[in-house]
Amino acid sequence: MNLAAKMVSGVDIWLDTPIRPFEASGTSDMKAAHNGVVNFSVLDGWLIEGRVENITGWAIGPRPEESLSEEETRIAEINDIYNKLYYIIVPMYYDRKDEWFQLIKNSIGMIAYYFSSHRMMRRYVIRAYL
Repeated sequence: MNLAAKMVSGVDIWLDTPIRPFEASGTSDMKAAHNGVVNFSVLDGWLIEGRVENITGWAIGPRPEESLSEEETRIAEINDIYNKLYYIIVPMYYDRKDEWFQLIKNSIGMIAYYFSSHRMMRRYVIRAYL
């Protein structure tokens, strides 16, 4: 736990590239958001419902409902990674710090607020017991 706390607190962007649809849930991404880390991840797991493009971070690749072959998906993901890093993420991080800090605030305020143990327990009680 101590090592994980040190690692997450020293991160600026959380790059998560699981092979879809094998992301278990994305709790590492959620943990990153709770620590003010901006997400840059494949649209799988929690990110489908939890991210707001350009507001809380960025998605990599096509949306899940897009019918692409595995090869087309990989190409789209690769293109997205390089294009977003080159044209959006790196320039913002180095040249537009105010925008970057707003992403951090949005990540904490929107993702960390929504994906919390309080919400999980409410949903569990409602779906399992009521």
